Amino acid sequence: MTPVPFFRARAAAAYTAMLLGAVALFLLIRSYGESLPPPAGSLPRALGPAPATPDLLWHLLLALTAVIVAGRCLGFLFRHLGQPPVIGDVVAGILLGPSLLARLAPGPHQYLLPPEIAPFLGVLAQLGVIVYMFLVGVELNSDRLRGHVHASIATSHASILLPFVLGSALALYLYPMFAPGGVPFTHFALFLGIAMSITAFPVLARILADQGMTGSRLGVLALTCAAVDDVTAWCLLAFVVGVVNATGRSALLVAALTISFIAFVFLTVRPFFTRLVASPGGSTPGAFTIALIAMLASALVTEAIGVHAIFGAFLLGAVIPNNSELARSLKQSGELVVVLLLPAFFAFTGMRTEIGLVSGIREWMICALIVLVATVGKFGGTAVAARASGLGWRDAAGLGVLMNTRGLMELIVLNVGLDLGVISPTLFTMMVLMALATTMATTPILQRLVPAR
Repeated sequence: MTPVPFFRARAAAAYTAMLLGAVALFLLIRSYGESLPPPAGSLPRALGPAPATPDLLWHLLLALTAVIVAGRCLGFLFRHLGQPPVIGDVVAGILLGPSLLARLAPGPHQYLLPPEIAPFLGVLAQLGVIVYMFLVGVELNSDRLRGHVHASIATSHASILLPFVLGSALALYLYPMFAPGGVPFTHFALFLGIAMSITAFPVLARILADQGMTGSRLGVLALTCAAVDDVTAWCLLAFVVGVVNATGRSALLVAALTISFIAFVFLTVRPFFTRLVASPGGSTPGAFTIALIAMLASALVTEAIGVHAIFGAFLLGAVIPNNSELARSLKQSGELVVVLLLPAFFAFTGMRTEIGLVSGIREWMICALIVLVATVGKFGGTAVAARASGLGWRDAAGLGVLMNTRGLMELIVLNVGLDLGVISPTLFTMMVLMALATTMATTPILQRLVPAR
């Protein structure tokens, strides 16, 4: 029988080799990519500011109402088709944008979503995403992680490293065609790698609940891997945003400030909230207000550092005890805000998604290639690592399918990339289609691999 210390040493060596191999491959890809000719600069960037209109509030409220109603109706339909309701919200935003409504009825589209409301819709969308990411952090169950994190961390990181490397390799092909002018290859490759690595923890949790698998071994492992994946991926996204927003010594300063802030949150803010929820006033409106102020302060700090406000909101949510009355009240109240503000995000994403930009067989083949690379990276990295850790092939494949769920989290990342000017609207549209395809494929494939229990 193999001694336990030897087994652990071998596992640690394999894990270290996996990390170093991924870094080495990316550096190799980067060295070749930097020699590629820069893009011509003819591709458009994200929507810019627009002048105000006298009927701004009317159009803004009308757009939100239309997206909420369409999203609920389509969500009901998709749920009966075995899909998570968030798919309906995403599709509603796309259908009300230039991809369909503007083509079929230009007049009503111009009235419903005039270009003048885009900047204001964008602000509401940012607020909705900040609150949403805060709730995602609150949803993380640290007690569940403690029992399985050591067994799943290698699987989770393999599900990030392989798609990251494949995505950065795909950047070699996509960079000359779809990178906006003036964007360095390193920024483009880093962002594409991160975009391929995302898993939608909330959507995955909803799929497991619908399939009656939340308490199963595979369900608990999937939730643990997705939670670790989310934390790691958002830290990497923060790093990438910091790299894009800063160069040279300032990039090192951004990294140092980010690490210092993470340490401050876990060493100071987390113990504070642990004591707060244990005190008699831990579930009072005062504690609720403190949590919201802390969320906004954390978002402000990370935005000031240069790594985006959503990371600060997510980080603050993750340190609030998940099983406390405060966490429950935050989730209950926060859902109302999310229902009102997230439709602005779907409408804003829909205005930026123009399927007409993907024209011709060649571009649709590239879109299919993006879906293929995303699926092979996420599914392959997860399934192989899970099988190596002791899972049977069926459960390992089921875990790979679940981790390939991207959903709303992917759209958040893509909007960050478009705001930064790292990806073009055409590539943005292709990646949105990839997020929809991989999310919609999860439930039917999972039902065939692992029947509902």
